[in-house]
Amino acid sequence: MLKRLRKLRKLKKLPACGQPETENASRPPSNEPEAEMNLLTSLLTTNLTVLKERFQNSVDIVFREFKVGFDPNKSAALIYIDGLVNPESINATILKPLMFDHEREELWKELNQHDLLSFIRDYAVPNNRVQEFSQLQDITDNILRGNSALLLDGFNSALIFDSIGFDSRVIQEPATESVVRGPREGFNESLGTNLSLLRRKIINENLILEQLNLGTRTRTKVCFAYLNGVVNEKLVNEVRARLQRIDVDGILESGYIEQLIEDAPVSIFPTVGNTEKPDILAAKLLEGRIGILVDGTPIALTVPYILVEALQSSEDYYARPYYVTIVRWIRIASLMFALFLPAIYIAIQSFHPDLIPTPLLVSMAKAREGIPFPAYVEVFLMGMIFEILREAGIRMPRPIGQAVSIVGGLVIGEAASKANLVSDTVIIFVALTGIASFVIPSLGDAIPLSRLFLMTWATFLGIFGILMGSIILLIHLVKLRSFGVPYMAPLAPGNLNDLQDVLIKAPTWALNTRPRILAAWNSIRGRSSRPSPKKK
Repeated sequence: MLKRLRKLRKLKKLPACGQPETENASRPPSNEPEAEMNLLTSLLTTNLTVLKERFQNSVDIVFREFKVGFDPNKSAALIYIDGLVNPESINATILKPLMFDHEREELWKELNQHDLLSFIRDYAVPNNRVQEFSQLQDITDNILRGNSALLLDGFNSALIFDSIGFDSRVIQEPATESVVRGPREGFNESLGTNLSLLRRKIINENLILEQLNLGTRTRTKVCFAYLNGVVNEKLVNEVRARLQRIDVDGILESGYIEQLIEDAPVSIFPTVGNTEKPDILAAKLLEGRIGILVDGTPIALTVPYILVEALQSSEDYYARPYYVTIVRWIRIASLMFALFLPAIYIAIQSFHPDLIPTPLLVSMAKAREGIPFPAYVEVFLMGMIFEILREAGIRMPRPIGQAVSIVGGLVIGEAASKANLVSDTVIIFVALTGIASFVIPSLGDAIPLSRLFLMTWATFLGIFGILMGSIILLIHLVKLRSFGVPYMAPLAPGNLNDLQDVLIKAPTWALNTRPRILAAWNSIRGRSSRPSPKKK
């Protein structure tokens, strides 16, 4: 072993004592005082003093000082954060080999100061990832992420060991994207776990994962994923540039990034998609999109995002296409109900009662008998009550929230009807509108605001107001872009080939091309694998 070490030292031409051998050593020396102050020194006591000042003697920072091997003159210190590391891993793979390695006692005794750092890095510590840094900022960042840093007296470099061991939520089915048929696994708050789930879906070396640290104070790990050879390189460069331009104190959730990179920040419609399921993210990458994952949140972002994605579900691609087509039309009808139903009721009651058949008009007039408010006040009032109940049900603990939503809706609706504050017809219309809006959860923010916009137009101009408001919304949607992709594609601009996965769901064997608007230069998924029927 000693001969091998001496031979290795001659071949590598190891630098003088304390000089690092990693990529950080290749950085050109800076003459600035700030750069020199950010470097480790060869004195262990000085380095510990500087690091203690940086961490301001926090109670969870552990500075474990000990002697390396069997030489009382070889001092070292292991620095880590209690609660972020795995203590069993530190004891078994770092401290025990360095302090009680009886099998290599003779090697420890014969090692001189020049060989110590290389020996520990290459032979002594059985850790799966060992890095060497000389910059104090690099060492601090690694400690804060859950790694442990080993400092040796006489060296101005530190060894960083992978010792992350904090608890994380187990992999389970997302509550917001439940399916009858399909994978039950969902992302959690650990970025490493989420990346492994994505790797399991796409077993391909062309799956590229690029990492950035965003947030000047939080330095949150953010990773964007794409499939090389499928995605448009211009889109990759645009996403990378937008992420690099982010300059904020902290990134605590992917929603921060969504608002900082979207094309139309003042629009009520989302131009960045989100999902908690690995299979959905993998499907988006296979279409030519880019996924953005953030450490500390289970919500992954997808770009570009277009409106028709709100009408699709992952289960659509696991079931037979005929019933899925019917379900998609039900979603389209639900979207129309959620947007136009209250506005149409206001317009007909206030401006166009002649459009209602006489028996229905008589029935609605009896229902409104004794109501002191006009139709638009009724609808606004019940819509506000519905939103209050929905928000209360979400914010309260789940068992209590469900009771509040159900009991509150029944009691308040019944009481308001008996007190002649609102008519039964309005309660039915508002309830149907609310249920229809739940069918499309991805537009949960845009639908209530669009509905209020159309109701306002209907209050003043009736049917003509609804028409004017619809035209304004449609113009806004057509003008929207998501990373250069038209928001209304493939409806506007029209693409007949892509419509087979919008208004209808074509069989899987017929979907052999990617969306042309995303990957026009590499749109072929593959040839149809549908077997030919056997002839008798």
